[in-house]
Amino acid sequence: MVSEEVNSKKQRNEECFINCLPRDLIERVFLRLPVSTLLMCVGVCKPWQNLIRDPQFVTLHLKHVSHFALLFFGKESIAGERHPSDAILIDEAWSQSTYAVPVVRPDDILFGSCNGLLGLYTKTSSIKIANLATGECLHLEKPVKNLKGDHFSSYSFGFHPLTKEYKITHFLRDCVEDHPENKDRFKFIQVYKLGDETWKDIRTPEDLSLNCVRNSGSINVDGTMYWLTEDMAANWHHAVMSFDLGKESFARIQLPASVPEDCASGGPRRYWIRDINGKISIATAQTHPSEPTRLVGELQIWTLDNKAEQRWSQNYNILATDYIPGPSLAHGEKLLTQCRDGNLYSYELLAENVTSKVLKMAKLLDFSPRKPDNMQSYICVKSLVRLDVYKKAGIVCRPNQREGLESKKWEAWQQMLSKMEELWSCIHQKENHSIASSQQLRIRLNALLPHLSDDSIRQQIGMEIGQKFPVFPDQKARSLRRLNFVEQKRDREALDARINKYLEIIKGTTEALDNISSMINSAIQVQVGASISNVVICSQNHSEGEDAVDI
Repeated sequence: MVSEEVNSKKQRNEECFINCLPRDLIERVFLRLPVSTLLMCVGVCKPWQNLIRDPQFVTLHLKHVSHFALLFFGKESIAGERHPSDAILIDEAWSQSTYAVPVVRPDDILFGSCNGLLGLYTKTSSIKIANLATGECLHLEKPVKNLKGDHFSSYSFGFHPLTKEYKITHFLRDCVEDHPENKDRFKFIQVYKLGDETWKDIRTPEDLSLNCVRNSGSINVDGTMYWLTEDMAANWHHAVMSFDLGKESFARIQLPASVPEDCASGGPRRYWIRDINGKISIATAQTHPSEPTRLVGELQIWTLDNKAEQRWSQNYNILATDYIPGPSLAHGEKLLTQCRDGNLYSYELLAENVTSKVLKMAKLLDFSPRKPDNMQSYICVKSLVRLDVYKKAGIVCRPNQREGLESKKWEAWQQMLSKMEELWSCIHQKENHSIASSQQLRIRLNALLPHLSDDSIRQQIGMEIGQKFPVFPDQKARSLRRLNFVEQKRDREALDARINKYLEIIKGTTEALDNISSMINSAIQVQVGASISNVVICSQNHSEGEDAVDI
């Protein structure tokens, strides 16, 4: 009987009331929930788990997720100090993330992002695909191990919406020793489809420039990869090459017929291929004649309106900034720009007849001391896309043991983070100790007040005791998650301010205590003096009384 009651209660608990609703209604509710909430819902009951992990639901959920700008800063050494790779997310309300992205290790370099998955390059023999939201990772063997001159910019990662396939591409650099002039060119693209056993080589229509890829970038839009290549016969001396990830075929797109006007004081012109809200765009500006990394004059931005007709339109013509973020140049309705002052700005623009008016310029973040030319910007989402379905492929490998060895060079950085936490813990302990000591001292001082006979002095000292003792800012619990480097900088500033505030409060408390002690001593001296005077007067009166008796 007891067993039946237990089983009945268990059954009632498992039959959540929401499961009585039609499945399509439950699905419509879940489609509007963020990934973080859905990941918690997976453990509620089996029906929810089956629904949330259904590949069809995962695909539908991608259409409802919010978009983020992911700003990635690669590892670098500045003034002898190592800075690990790090990333910052900016949501649609332009709020910045606080914590580091867990799947990004100190040595990882981002080379692609699609449907919530990140492609991460390492100096080891493997590359990594990671889900930004779930933390799931897939390590894949590189197409060529120990390739000389291998670089993260030679890799790309995309998804084809028709075939539903994720593919990684690699520009295979020519390494023919007899032809050193070809070292910066490639004639093969290596392609890997997630779940396949091996990479495959696909011959390009002609030898193409790898320098153009590194200098101008590459983008993935709607299942096709685009990059710039040299075309000396064209007006712009460049053309757009495309590679369809589904058909695995190449095509060439000519740039606009009109030639950008150069100013006499400017240097050579640079070109970048960028993604602006899902549109293929070309940005171009002149460089400074004596400083090739600086831009001068105007930045022109052209967008491909019709791929079949190869028709372009110039959308923006603005003052050139120091650096052009990419591969995504915009987040929502705003362009992202970088300056040498170590700041990232957003420009809200309105295009009118090839003339752009700056409606609003806003500073997003101070990324110093990071170098401005070491930042990438991607538009990403948080998704439920699972990687475990691809883990049985022959190319999948375990994390390289070298990662453990590489981590040793980050010991100083780890120690710095630990030191920061120790300092926060120390200042909190000192504040708590000061509060406890002050409370005990207040009790002892208040116990002295009844012994003071002068009411006005007793009231004045009581007010001093109540007002002058330390009141520290509230202590917030420290998260176990690591802050991103921008928040770490703010955290250090907050710690310095907190330490200075503590020292200021202790100094003020000490001065207040000295003042209170002086007031109490003065009051006691006055009271003792009055008592002595009373004793003398009483003694004199008593002596005069005895003399009168004798007479």
